[in-house]
Amino acid sequence: MTNYIGFAGTYTRENSKGIYRFELDTQEQVLHAVKAVATVGSPTYVTISDDNRFLFAVGQDGDLGGVHAYQIDGEAELNKLNEQLLEGRAPCHVSVHDGKVVSGNYHKGEVAIHALHTSGKIETGSFVTHEGNGPHERQEKSHVHFAGFTPDGSYVVVCDLGTDEVVTYRVENNKLIRHQTLHTKPGSGPRHIVFHPNGNTAYVLTELSSEVIVLDYHASEGRFTEKQTILAKPEDFTDTNDASAIHISSDGKFVYTGNRGHNSIAVFQVEEKNDQLALVEWTATGGEWPRDFVLDPSESFIIASNQHSGNLVLFARDKTTGKLTKQDSEVEVPEVVCVKFMS
Repeated sequence: MTNYIGFAGTYTRENSKGIYRFELDTQEQVLHAVKAVATVGSPTYVTISDDNRFLFAVGQDGDLGGVHAYQIDGEAELNKLNEQLLEGRAPCHVSVHDGKVVSGNYHKGEVAIHALHTSGKIETGSFVTHEGNGPHERQEKSHVHFAGFTPDGSYVVVCDLGTDEVVTYRVENNKLIRHQTLHTKPGSGPRHIVFHPNGNTAYVLTELSSEVIVLDYHASEGRFTEKQTILAKPEDFTDTNDASAIHISSDGKFVYTGNRGHNSIAVFQVEEKNDQLALVEWTATGGEWPRDFVLDPSESFIIASNQHSGNLVLFARDKTTGKLTKQDSEVEVPEVVCVKFMS
């Protein structure tokens, strides 16, 4: 029997307490052991260090927002280390790589980078602010929705939903220096990005147009060029749909994206010859407003997190076809947003 431990970030507008822990039993194919492990205001995104020692979460504390650091102990409990908070709303995304934490702030249009102490504590950050807007009613200003690192760690890459931009930054003396900018289709609203394991291709999910943009990544120059755009929702679905999360299998054969509104996960096969995408199917997520989902460490399962229905739902994953099959297992996690597993 293999049990994998995961953590879930949530909104705390109603009944949620903060960060929750859960377990996946891969033999019995069930989710269980849900427990609140950290009380913090709206930790909507969490990330775990590669060595499983630390968890970092965005969060709100009254009028202050920022990033919180926790140590993960031997019992997978969270012990608070410190936080870096500033006046205003909290970031919506956080990533960690090689002793640095970066975050993206949707409300402020801001990107932050923090050095990490060896203890896991977050140091004071350095910030850059985006300017601009787009044609959509939700693009009245910059809305940074993702900040993470390129596969080689040479650059920080940022998706700005408000300005229709994918921006790369160099890191010099723990400061972000704007390097290259890709302008996506006006009104598309780039939300999240993932990289193919080969490091040469990236996939951007656009929230407003519900599309995946396939990009060539030129690592030596830190820039992107577009080579395909494919719809991530059914063409005949005309109700409101906000695309949410995008993830890729570690073998690079399948890309998955979330649809809030259509309430589904889209499955795409990656073509070997050019890394472009072909749609396989859509799978209903068993709840309302799937803001995120995650592949378990074995990649035999996917767990969907449905925010409005407050449930995690288990799916078996066929590694050959990429298709998902809903299992008879779900657990309640109130106002759930982001899910991450310990490796």
